[in-house]
Amino acid sequence: MKQGWKIKKLGEVCDIICGQDYRSVKNDNGKYPIYGTGGIMGYASQYRCPANSVIIGRKGSINNPLFVETEFWNVDTAFGVVPNEKILHPKFFYLFCKDYDFTRHDVSVTIPSLRRTDILKINVPVPPIAEQEKIVAELDCLSGIIEKKKQQLKELDNLAQSIFYEMFGDPVENDKGWEVKKLGEVCDVRDGTHDSPKYLEHSEYVLVTSKNITSDGDIDFTTANYISKEDYDAINKRSYVDFGDIIMAMIGTIGKPIIVKETSRKFCIKNVALIKFEEFTSVTNTYIQALLSNNSYASYIQGNNKGGTQKFIALGTIRKLLTPIPPLTIQQDFASKIEAIEKQKELIAKSIKETETLFNSRMDYYFN
Repeated sequence: MKQGWKIKKLGEVCDIICGQDYRSVKNDNGKYPIYGTGGIMGYASQYRCPANSVIIGRKGSINNPLFVETEFWNVDTAFGVVPNEKILHPKFFYLFCKDYDFTRHDVSVTIPSLRRTDILKINVPVPPIAEQEKIVAELDCLSGIIEKKKQQLKELDNLAQSIFYEMFGDPVENDKGWEVKKLGEVCDVRDGTHDSPKYLEHSEYVLVTSKNITSDGDIDFTTANYISKEDYDAINKRSYVDFGDIIMAMIGTIGKPIIVKETSRKFCIKNVALIKFEEFTSVTNTYIQALLSNNSYASYIQGNNKGGTQKFIALGTIRKLLTPIPPLTIQQDFASKIEAIEKQKELIAKSIKETETLFNSRMDYYFN
């Protein structure tokens, strides 16, 4: 226990306001947001919880607390937890909730659920209020740095999109009149296995699926499944992934094309499109990746969705995607510009990870 800190039961320092069905108070012109654990669900003509309260899920998303700075209505699947501000700084309490694992109180075997009586018994650290304010200021500062750097990444992505439009025009309208070919005519377009190999508890070989392709242009190997060497070798006879290839999600979230840079890991792919480039191809991987990521072209791809409840794009459809082919010299000039942007993004991404590590370290120090 840190000097001057006390441990109090949550029920001693907070009030809990149970949520209610919102249909009777829903009002498009209302000024009070209606909150569930996923965020704003509409607006209401009344409110149940005061400003600076914390939402904790009662059912479903029980480990995703939200801090709300205005009065709001909480739905029946969310508790509104109101800190006693004379004892507990609302933001300090929210940070505690972000770090706390509410799943330890889960009382359901189907949909995760919490009981009000269990939440009231949770031990909450309570430093002197002045110290709470300093902790909040420090962690808010680190969070602000992270968010600012993430915004810089978005701005660089927007810059890349702007450069694409400036150099190539709208790829669907093809307003610059480039020659058009099918993607399968200029690239070797394949996909991974459609079989489900047996998963292992651990192995040096992993299977990458659509869910492992991240929106920030990387492969998340930490969530990939392990497979045997025999399955790895069998799958790679069909679709070996080389450095510089493009892989793209085909099921669930269609798209998210990335240029493969990580080849030290022994991985193969399932239900993922693989785009390979011949030595004397008329297109660069940077151009094709940018084309597939372009907002207008992405909508064109989504229009070819063959799935029902789960989105899906067939390999044959990807091969037939109409692809404008600008002169190779212009594509190479574009690649140079994008390379400079990517270098800036790498530096910013590294800085974000370092700041997140520091933030997590300070959270651990204060709350564990």
